[in-house]
Amino acid sequence: MDVSGGTGQPRSGNDEPAEPRAHPTAPAADPTGPAQRGPGETSGHIPAAPDEPGPAAPKGKPDPDTGREGDTDARSNPPSDNRRAPDPSVPSDISAASDRSAPTEPSNTSEPSAPTEPSTPQRPAEEPREPAAGPRHAAHHAGADAPRHRTEAHTEGTGGGPGRPPQRRPEPGGGLLMGRPFGVPVYVAPSWFLVAVLITWVFGGQLDRVLPELGAARYLVSLFFAIAFYASVLVHELAHTVAALRFKLPVRRIQLQFFGGVSEIEKEAETPGREFVLAFVGPLLSLVLSGVFYAALLPVEPDSVPGVLLAGLMVSNLIVAAFNLLPGLPLDGGRMLRAVVWKLTGKPMSGTIAAAWVGRALAIAVLIGLPLLTQSLGSDAADDVGMDTVMDALLAAILAAIIWTGAGNSLRMARLREHLPELRARALTRRAVPVQADTPLSEALRRANASGARALVVVDADGTPASLVREAGIVGVPEHRRPWVPVSTLAQDLTDGMRVSAELSGEELLDALRANPATEYLVVEETGEIYGVLSAADVERAFVKAMARPS
Repeated sequence: MDVSGGTGQPRSGNDEPAEPRAHPTAPAADPTGPAQRGPGETSGHIPAAPDEPGPAAPKGKPDPDTGREGDTDARSNPPSDNRRAPDPSVPSDISAASDRSAPTEPSNTSEPSAPTEPSTPQRPAEEPREPAAGPRHAAHHAGADAPRHRTEAHTEGTGGGPGRPPQRRPEPGGGLLMGRPFGVPVYVAPSWFLVAVLITWVFGGQLDRVLPELGAARYLVSLFFAIAFYASVLVHELAHTVAALRFKLPVRRIQLQFFGGVSEIEKEAETPGREFVLAFVGPLLSLVLSGVFYAALLPVEPDSVPGVLLAGLMVSNLIVAAFNLLPGLPLDGGRMLRAVVWKLTGKPMSGTIAAAWVGRALAIAVLIGLPLLTQSLGSDAADDVGMDTVMDALLAAILAAIIWTGAGNSLRMARLREHLPELRARALTRRAVPVQADTPLSEALRRANASGARALVVVDADGTPASLVREAGIVGVPEHRRPWVPVSTLAQDLTDGMRVSAELSGEELLDALRANPATEYLVVEETGEIYGVLSAADVERAFVKAMARPS
């Protein structure tokens, strides 16, 4: 059995480009100089992400009393009072930083007529830590090199992007690494050792009836059978892997688990024919192995150790092939059924729905039918009936749960693949304002509000982006201290992986975000110009909203 679309999704390169909009890097407002303001004069917030990703609201004239723009869009103008609690519109994973202890307020509370910035800027007592990125957040570089000028994002290092090799993804893990056939890591999950002990115990009991002269050595023979059986399962999964690599589909890993193995194929087959072949090669190879063991059994004495082992391997591979050919997801037969329905209807989603519901019906049939079948074929001895019935019912329940859960996961993954193209970096990017490192936070926020921007990019004297001001850091600074806090103390240095292309969308965008976890990313055009700042929280909200829509 293999699982396609395990951590990635189909490419969306054929999607229509996002609707063009105004360049989100806003010019700095009021270029006459950084006029510091006292407490309460500036709203002090970069407005939170909008409910529906899209271009930033047009800028308007700031209100002289509140420091907010005269824009009717309330989403870009949160309330100015932030001394007691964070803005509720700020994402939950970012606003959590503000729950920590706030910096101590100066003892002199009288408002100075013209605040003077001290020679050494005061830092908050405790700079909020950057929240860990979620499992779907991260990024790899997809920008491009370009000549230096004020609004360019220059890329240093060896990260991905046009003309550069992609960064190597971290190891997926998943147990004990056994090797890398065809470059794909093979892991043995901890649950395999449990099933190895179970097979050794059950098969050892059978050997005691067939070859009683073995004594305690029968368990050593049983352990060898367990290892050989899972080697056959590995061959089954390698068949899926070789076919996937042949079709240029990346395989994340192979994992041997409690009930067999899983090949995690990260992308969907492009045609129903390839999907059918990809699913069929596994059971086909199991049938071939069963035939090989049968041929090897012919010249061997049936009541010998080699004869019993070969017979057991022949039957077990035959069972593996027959079970996987059952026409329901997540089994190989279910993927074959999906390919057939896909071919007939021209819609992969229709094939997934049909195969998933057949899989659920199959789970119910296994739960009820397997105990009845084994009881009708089992022993009639009264002492064996009770224990065998309990074991058969337990096995049927586990198998039914695996099939039912796998069918549901297949439906969810299909819905995810259907909605992935809706995630576009260009549509989710926040308008940004470039500021110098020594700019007071209050002045930087005033410029952002005046320009309709919702992000701050720290640039050097040449205008080259150097770091991104963290939203979590802004939330953690009380409003009365913002005139004395330079933005550089709240910024995170730009690494190569924190630059992403504005053209990324769908699976490529998620892959980029997974490769380099961060909370904010600098979005650049292919020419190297700054397009804006992408917040991982905005991407997650858009992802959840897309998944909630009906298919």
